[in-house]
Amino acid sequence: MPFLSLKFNLQKRVKLAQGLWMLYWLAVIVGIILFSLGIFFKIELRKRSEIMDNNESHLVPNLLILVGMLSCGLNAFGGKLCHDSLDPQKFSKMKPMLRPYMLLCCGFNALLLLLVLLCFLMQFAVYLTLAEGLKNAIRFYKDTDTPGRCFMKRTLDMTQIEFRCCGNNNFRDWFEVQWISNRYLDMSNDVVKDRVLSNVEGKYLMDSVPFSCCNPGSPRPCIQHHLTNNSAHYDYDHRTEELNIWNRGCRQAVFSYYSGIMNSIGALLIFTMVLEAGDVAGLKYLSTALETMADPENPECESEGWLLEKGFKETLADLLSKVKTFGRANQVEEGRASPDVAAT
Repeated sequence: MPFLSLKFNLQKRVKLAQGLWMLYWLAVIVGIILFSLGIFFKIELRKRSEIMDNNESHLVPNLLILVGMLSCGLNAFGGKLCHDSLDPQKFSKMKPMLRPYMLLCCGFNALLLLLVLLCFLMQFAVYLTLAEGLKNAIRFYKDTDTPGRCFMKRTLDMTQIEFRCCGNNNFRDWFEVQWISNRYLDMSNDVVKDRVLSNVEGKYLMDSVPFSCCNPGSPRPCIQHHLTNNSAHYDYDHRTEELNIWNRGCRQAVFSYYSGIMNSIGALLIFTMVLEAGDVAGLKYLSTALETMADPENPECESEGWLLEKGFKETLADLLSKVKTFGRANQVEEGRASPDVAAT
């Protein structure tokens, strides 16, 4: 007995075909959105490639662009199938293509599922890449004259301004590196010389941060130098006062931005999977309803449509038996091949 069978007359078949046509073109629009999101995500990754050590993975955006194009093509063809299905002559021509098309749609849904998993799993890779990339970016911030690092300062400053963040984990990351180039240090100054000589590695370290860490919303003029020296500023205590620089680290800020994009893409992909599954199920009902018409010459006659030709258990048993038969056939082929190899 067919699984989830339904009775159809002409009016129901027409309504089903029209509804499916609309759903397929909705899926085409979703495909365009996925394609656009893939390009947008790729651009966003490229834009901040420097603070990710140029090690960012473009697998997700590349697959998203591919999925968007496939979605547009497959669903546009599905819309045409639904449009032509009520014409007996056109239906007879497209009938051989229905099964391969539905199998292709199932494979496409499997690709969507893989991409959903990647959207969530790749977030860990983005987090680790950002952690290492920002650490190096802070270290190379001063190297404005070094080829390949000339724009690192600008990139990191713009990142801190745009994402309202400071440092890798927090603003104290700037205390651990020399972020002012020796080119701009007056080595004849005793204070500068003493600070450099007092450091084991000969670095000019200080409790200061770049201007891009300043919070413009603070009523007090930005205190970016001598942050831990209370006596250097009037009416100031760094342990109790809310500093007028950003407290959040850039790793968390940028990761939140990218994870938000990837979560949104994942949600849209899940919606696309549901939409594609609905389209395939509807097309199966429509095709079986057209095939089971008692009199194809009479469009008014009733017919029966179903999702599976047999019951769910019977279909599953048939599928398992086919898999077993295929496995045995492969074993037989391997068995025949091994004596030939031994003989040679």
